[in-house]
Amino acid sequence: MNAPSSRSETEAAALADALAAQGIPADVHDGYGLALVSVWAGLVVWCHGGRYWWRSAWDARRQRVIYAWHPSSDPAQAAYRVALRYA
Repeated sequence: MNAPSSRSETEAAALADALAAQGIPADVHDGYGLALVSVWAGLVVWCHGGRYWWRSAWDARRQRVIYAWHPSSDPAQAAYRVALRYA
């Protein structure tokens, strides 16, 4: 990967590296002020504003997505949580 061009991309790259350490490949995409870590079909982590967030569940009663989030200052723990979702 080329050198990160934004803070969000730096955060995304840190998460992708932490996921790789757990044997989970991921791609980083940056643009329009935020970055994405593509982990698996249906599992994308957004990175912006010092946070990672990803879809964690579906609320059938309210007909809406529930998101989990984690501070980007701790990419290793965020990667652990994303890995649980990946499993």
